[in-house]
Amino acid sequence: MSRMYRYRLPPWCKTWLIVIETSLLPIVIFQALRTIFWPTTLDIFLLGLVIGLWLAFKYKWI
Repeated sequence: MSRMYRYRLPPWCKTWLIVIETSLLPIVIFQALRTIFWPTTLDIFLLGLVIGLWLAFKYKWI
């Protein structure tokens, strides 16, 4: 269903989805390293949120 939804979006929105999708993996890696070295509650929450968002893009849920 998400593929059909992506085709109906305006071009500027498709561009932003591609930019977000390609930049999420470096953000996940950075946040994981940050959480390993300086774990705080906020870092763990952000890591879970970013991993969930990355998985949603990877499996085309968004």
